[in-house]
Amino acid sequence: MDVVNVLIQDKPVVIFSKSSCCMSHSVETLIRGFGANPTVYDLDRIPNGQQIERALMQLGFRQSVPAVFIGQQLVGNERNVMSLHIQNQLVPLLIQAGAIWI
Repeated sequence: MDVVNVLIQDKPVVIFSKSSCCMSHSVETLIRGFGANPTVYDLDRIPNGQQIERALMQLGFRQSVPAVFIGQQLVGNERNVMSLHIQNQLVPLLIQAGAIWI
């Protein structure tokens, strides 16, 4: 888990994804649509991707991606992000994290 903490440190929005995951792409597109610039780690394209994936699964993920962190806090997967969006809580969370300014 320390490897995950190092990667999310000082970044307002981090998405752990895989290049072939359409839900990861959808979440990234949604967040970018609000003007945020998330840091995206494609676990299938970085050297320690499997180690990070195991760390994410230790956090309780059944599927490792997408795993979204906003303000260094674990938000969850695509369902959690979409739920926050539907409840009009995603934008305030992005503002609080310093990912966007409105």
